[in-house]
Amino acid sequence: MRHIRTAVLAAAALLTFGGGAVFAAPAAQAAVPFPSIGWQQRNCDYDGNGFDDVLTGAPGATVSGATGAGYVTVQYSSSSGLSTTRKSVLHQNTSGVPGGAEAGDGFGRAVASGDLDNDGYDDAIVGIPGEDLAGLSDAGGVTIFWGSPTGLHGSDTTWLENTDAPRAGANFGRAIEAARYAAPDPADPNADPRDSIAVLEDDALLFFTAQPGGAGQQVKMSQGSLRARDFAPAEGGFEFRSLSHGNYNEDSFADLAVSGVTTGDQPGIGTVHVLHGAPDISELGDGGTFPGGPAIVSGDWDGTGQDDLVIGDTGAGSPRGGGISLYAGRGDLSGLEPEPVQYWTQDSSGIPGVAETGDQWGAELSAGDTDGDGHPDLAIGAPGEDIGNVSNAGAVWVLRGDRTGFTNVGAKSFDQQLADIPGTAETSDRWGGQVRLIDANKDGRFGLLAAAPGENTNDGFVWVVPASPSGLVARGTWNYGGSRLGAPAANAQFGAAIDE
Repeated sequence: MRHIRTAVLAAAALLTFGGGAVFAAPAAQAAVPFPSIGWQQRNCDYDGNGFDDVLTGAPGATVSGATGAGYVTVQYSSSSGLSTTRKSVLHQNTSGVPGGAEAGDGFGRAVASGDLDNDGYDDAIVGIPGEDLAGLSDAGGVTIFWGSPTGLHGSDTTWLENTDAPRAGANFGRAIEAARYAAPDPADPNADPRDSIAVLEDDALLFFTAQPGGAGQQVKMSQGSLRARDFAPAEGGFEFRSLSHGNYNEDSFADLAVSGVTTGDQPGIGTVHVLHGAPDISELGDGGTFPGGPAIVSGDWDGTGQDDLVIGDTGAGSPRGGGISLYAGRGDLSGLEPEPVQYWTQDSSGIPGVAETGDQWGAELSAGDTDGDGHPDLAIGAPGEDIGNVSNAGAVWVLRGDRTGFTNVGAKSFDQQLADIPGTAETSDRWGGQVRLIDANKDGRFGLLAAAPGENTNDGFVWVVPASPSGLVARGTWNYGGSRLGAPAANAQFGAAIDE
């Protein structure tokens, strides 16, 4: 049993951005380079059977009478695809899970996966940003569920919190991402490929790494490397929102994209900052700052072998209805190009629909090859899209990928009013509030998971849209909610988070 409350290290260093910037310059490394990791190398196989599993958050759910305590579900995949029968439901009242279900915890508000201990089984990481700690309201916490031949269990968990600088309202665990950003032993960067965890608070980014050879799973906080206040305008503030990882430069470590928005007098203006991985977590490099956000996703659209970055621009100052920008990887240590190579909105030629204020086109993004042609396609969620006279019903678009990025040839859109899509578009369903492209049966084509967290007055549902040689098709689409998985349904906001 690895159920421990983590003993964490104080922050060893702080990299700031803005007037007092301190960065490690890109340097030649002895580590062996690896190619794109953004969409081809998913890290969500919790039982090690070779198929990607699905981790879904329901942060609004009532657990043992505690409103908004939240839970997550795990669906295990096989050659038959995604299952609703081989599954787990996990929450803070599950035996062995640290803490207890309390009102407003929001267990499952954020989810992520990675092989944190290098044992060949991916591990699930669950954010609990509403967790109260030692009298600090909404300080937040994170629980790790360790993968095994039988999947995830409450008896095999580790608790994380920010013991270096805990504070009320920090919402530690509001976003999580796991990848190999650095080496556990900087002196031998090739020795251990385990993933580290990046955790966001409202104003800080923290890294955690499982220590080889420790008692149980000793997961230590390496440092705080980024502060939101360093992105803030002269008047107002800045709040972190989301994370994505990829290999944007030609080295052996994952890079991390961190997005957020301004607060105060000019709220909602998005910015994305990229950190380049390095052998030593204290020496992450500056990969540049890009406008837009907060939605971000990575993939190799131009076939260079390095990942590109797509930024969804739905904040203040974005084009009407929202848009997406594609920043290409240069294919060397310098990382991403400073200017987008493509920019798309609903008003772009060949894109179904019309851009309207409040659509939020680009609020959610996912990458995957839906037609098996070897190029990643892009799923775009627009949870604010009106369907006819139904406001905020939501919709999802798919742009096909090619060697130049995206093409308008074969662009598709899906919503609940489309024939063969179960259900009916209703006000505030927010269909497309989460999107994920997944190849659950390993046939080389990625189907779509489209969540509507507002379905049935915030119960939440997820739709499974199948893939074919021509891409996604509505025929054969099916859906499910928490109740089908044996979990509480009422106000659960099932699908508010799905691991990318």
